[in-house]
Amino acid sequence: MDAVVKTISPRTSQAQNLMEEQVGSGLRASQQYLACAVWFDQRDLPRLASYFYRQSLRKRDHAMRIVQYMIDNSVAVEVPSVEAVRNDFSDPRELIALAVEQERVATDEVTTLSRVLREEGDYLGEQFVRWFLSEQVDEIAQMNTMLNVADRSQGNMFDLEDYLKRESVENERYESGAPQVAGGKLR
Repeated sequence: MDAVVKTISPRTSQAQNLMEEQVGSGLRASQQYLACAVWFDQRDLPRLASYFYRQSLRKRDHAMRIVQYMIDNSVAVEVPSVEAVRNDFSDPRELIALAVEQERVATDEVTTLSRVLREEGDYLGEQFVRWFLSEQVDEIAQMNTMLNVADRSQGNMFDLEDYLKRESVENERYESGAPQVAGGKLR
């Protein structure tokens, strides 16, 4: 009996290359959020630590959703290396400001990917990326709110801890329509 081997095509479009770059960006964001979580955890701020640990898993899952999409479409995937992340901060506000900037960059990257998919006439890819665009709206809104609360707290991180305890910042509303995660979700 002859074995059937699945054909994996090399990346042939700019959009496919951007998808792989987005995998790297998502994994780097995951690592940066992990570094933030550890920083908060070491300073006995458990709600902030928990929030950033979850963000780390979310970003990892985002990257793995793209991996699964590429696998499903028989497109070659190479998992990129992740550059070093920032671990040293002087105050908690710096971490949240870094997260806001990280989400803005992610939004710009996903928007560019969406535009290129449209230009290339890849309507299935464009449909796939819509979930990420919606997700980024919420990610930026959450991080901006956290930065505003941090600013109003004037350095009292217990105010931000109370905010996280009081408010529901777990955004799972898009999970039902979310693309599959390669290897399954970790949370």
